[in-house]
Amino acid sequence: MTVMPNSTEARDIAYQLHPLVDLRNYGKTGALVIERGEGVYVYDNAGNRYIEGLAGLWSVAVGFGETRLSDVAKRQMDQLAYYHIFAHKTHGPSVDLAEKLIQMAPVPMSKVHFTSSGSEANDLVVKMTWYRSNALGKPAKKKIIGRVKGYHGVTIAAGSITGLPRNHESFDLPLDRMRHVSCPDYAGSALPGESEAEFSRRMAAELEALIQAEGPDTVAAFFGEPVMASGGVYVPPETYWREIQAVLRRHDVLLIADEVICGFGRTGAMFGCETFGIEPDVMVLSKQISSSYMPLSAILMNERFYEPIADESERRGVFGHGYTASGHPVATAVGLENIRIIEERDLVGNCRRLSPLFLERLAGLAEHRHAKAWRGVGLIGAVELKPWARAGAAGAALQAAAQAEGVIARAIGDSLCFCPPLIITADQVNAMFDAVGRALDAIAE
Repeated sequence: MTVMPNSTEARDIAYQLHPLVDLRNYGKTGALVIERGEGVYVYDNAGNRYIEGLAGLWSVAVGFGETRLSDVAKRQMDQLAYYHIFAHKTHGPSVDLAEKLIQMAPVPMSKVHFTSSGSEANDLVVKMTWYRSNALGKPAKKKIIGRVKGYHGVTIAAGSITGLPRNHESFDLPLDRMRHVSCPDYAGSALPGESEAEFSRRMAAELEALIQAEGPDTVAAFFGEPVMASGGVYVPPETYWREIQAVLRRHDVLLIADEVICGFGRTGAMFGCETFGIEPDVMVLSKQISSSYMPLSAILMNERFYEPIADESERRGVFGHGYTASGHPVATAVGLENIRIIEERDLVGNCRRLSPLFLERLAGLAEHRHAKAWRGVGLIGAVELKPWARAGAAGAALQAAAQAEGVIARAIGDSLCFCPPLIITADQVNAMFDAVGRALDAIAE
């Protein structure tokens, strides 16, 4: 007789395949089981409380347990739990949220299309970029440029634009239409004596050289996060985006701003594009759009991007694309209410007000004898440790030690990354970094 597991931990190991783990090792170690959340805290099934220092996965802007979002989800589910937007159908929540996003956009945008995740949205932008090039009679203009350490998702196209080896190895990625330029890590990659402005010009020159080598008539788009987050939190120098945009304009290359993590207040402005003076053709939004209470992402596109696509759909008789959950009424209703909360409670202002303290405490961690550097802007940042014999071991040790001290953060290589809910208070910022300081001391011993 087979004895079936009954604890959550045992059933999890028995039945679930998890992302971003060594699957064989996971079968031995298992998981921390989170049972509930309240504000900036989550609680495990043993009753232990943790400051969620990464807002889940860079996403829970309004904190955990926000009843306004659960209430609006129930109301919408009671009224219209599901409907699609295929074939000349629509519904109020998707229209309302699309209108709100167009009004909020930092540069003029024309249309919004909803999907369910950042990966899915970036994948579709690639597909639409290729469709647009065909519409313009430029069938060779299909190459996409991303950046080393950039992260845009894990689908076949989005995973190919991502510049992280772990997302390519053994998956036969990246696709051969994808290219990559350097990460704008000034502190780690500047030449001796090179100023930030000179570094930015060098990064732009590298991009221009790549476009020229590939042929401008073959390069369609450049994807970039305002701040590179999932690769380890890399904040570009002040003039970086100005230099990059000048190159793209010279060669008629679209600029796709991946705001999946930066959007809705993370950098101290509503969008990272505002913080860094970016004027994109397309913006990709997710995560904080709904505080991840519902799976939701949005693609905002300008007239330059949209019009050729619309013309091609007329020639073909249809825009041959669609997802079952595009514009899902419950997800879009929750997204709209989430944005209302961000605005009403001035969470973007809270980010700006607390950012000096957050960055000061982050810099303080970097003074530890086992630390190497820090990076950050707004309420997103990372402390980088001096590496141990095995790459990533120091970061993993600090992540585990921080969790033991009551803080959940994320190790990316030997950097520990922070991105707390935007509702965090000054006392909670101090408590989070006090705990991580104790964790640093613990791994030093």
